[in-house]
Amino acid sequence: MLEVRDLTVSFRSNGGKVPAVRSVSLVLEKGETVAIVGESGSGKSVTAMALTRLLPEPPAIYEAGDILFEGESVLQMNERQLRALRGNRIAYIFQEPAASLNPVFSIYEQIAEAIRLHRPDVHEVRKEVVYWLDQVGIVDAAGRLKDYPFQLSGGMQQRVMIAMALCCRPAILVADEPTTALDVTIQRQILDLFRDLKRKYRMSILLITHNFGIIRGLADKVAVMFRGRVVEFGDAESVLREPQHPYTQALIECIPRLGTKLDRLKTINYSTLPGN
Repeated sequence: MLEVRDLTVSFRSNGGKVPAVRSVSLVLEKGETVAIVGESGSGKSVTAMALTRLLPEPPAIYEAGDILFEGESVLQMNERQLRALRGNRIAYIFQEPAASLNPVFSIYEQIAEAIRLHRPDVHEVRKEVVYWLDQVGIVDAAGRLKDYPFQLSGGMQQRVMIAMALCCRPAILVADEPTTALDVTIQRQILDLFRDLKRKYRMSILLITHNFGIIRGLADKVAVMFRGRVVEFGDAESVLREPQHPYTQALIECIPRLGTKLDRLKTINYSTLPGN
């Protein structure tokens, strides 16, 4: 479904070029969930945005490698092809739903716009919007169509974002830190929703996160990023149970565990890692 081959992305600045992603390679199969895990600044979001060339060029520079979607190079696509790809075949859910939803339009207008743009064959747009709001667990979906984002809780805003992403029936859903701004109970509901949607629609999911705790039972494979590189990639259960790279081992050791008494939480000693 998606293959990233030795992708290198830099940003042009007054001081020259700053590399953000270096020789990243990963594969996402149909119906599979791949989690990209790493600290803030490790290159996770840049990798995700690069998949459909959402990074403005300049300052972004795609220096090397390629991105193949269903065998076709994204880096060779023209603007018309990219517009057909973004939100249609590859859809995004971003970290802050309140920042992603337009405050002056109702949720109906925002979801309907995506449907009209990418699915002109749909004649009963209102019915389709209600269907997807219902699919993501919005209670009384028909009665909430006129609501504005400020009238919804954080969890409901995130569900609206998921409905907007799914309404075009994408082949790949890219979820960039989708639960960071939510409390633990809502996090669980959103992750359960991802499992249900993946099972129901055979959708591929690329999950961007810094939290190893949310990928167990959700991800099939894990790519661990450190300083712009993928340092470990493999089966999720194997990576979590027997991490091979020192950085992955250090990340997992930093996870607080119930029932463990510590005077101080463990942190990563970067001086001991390869390349330092």
